[in-house]
Amino acid sequence: MKPKIVIIGASSGLGLKISLSLAAKGWKVGMAARRIIPLQTVKNQYPDNVRIAEIDITSKDAAEKILSLAESIGGMDILLNCAGIGWYNPTLEIEKEQATAATNVCGFVTVVDTAFNYFKTRGGGQIAAITSVAGTRGIGVAAAYSASKQFENCYLDALDQLSRINSFNIRITDIRPGFIRTPLLDDETSYPGIMTVDKTVPLIIRAIEKKKRIAYIDWKWGLLVRGWQLIPNWLWRRLKIKLKD
Repeated sequence: MKPKIVIIGASSGLGLKISLSLAAKGWKVGMAARRIIPLQTVKNQYPDNVRIAEIDITSKDAAEKILSLAESIGGMDILLNCAGIGWYNPTLEIEKEQATAATNVCGFVTVVDTAFNYFKTRGGGQIAAITSVAGTRGIGVAAAYSASKQFENCYLDALDQLSRINSFNIRITDIRPGFIRTPLLDDETSYPGIMTVDKTVPLIIRAIEKKKRIAYIDWKWGLLVRGWQLIPNWLWRRLKIKLKD
């Protein structure tokens, strides 16, 4: 039997492409996002195994709607969180920083906690989340984004420990890509090591299927992270990190 997956943040970019790929494989897919029209297009293409819901993860009814979506596909085996926002914001525009924290921290907690509590009463499951390599060090020109992604990394670590010490059988998969050419990035800007959605999605799906604990997308970003984690703080604070060329 094919797995049943709920994908949050499925209206564009990675979430949309992953939904299409899994629906084509025959998975039961529950798609959720703030914008319903792109989801409806996928549902029309795969009416037998796709269900959709309009969900804002920062709203008070988000948890209830996620559970309702899971029920609409006959329950869920996997929850994948693709929802997230962020800006290149060296001037620290407060509204952008606050919006990033609201989605990537508060909204993230709503999504993964809802899934965790669901799975622990049903004998287990898998929570996968697309975080970022940016969460491994604080980056000055993207302060809220890198800090919120570090929060996500740490939160997933905590949930993994909580699952193990309580024998909940909930597997945690932290997917950490680098730059991906999605609507989140400026189309006219060059970014170092950027990857296409078409190249990225199969790697993400493979990481989910293999239930990897942490998956860097791709191996080159994994090497980069290992390298910059060795940089001492006194030197890191002096580096002029560029996210754009």
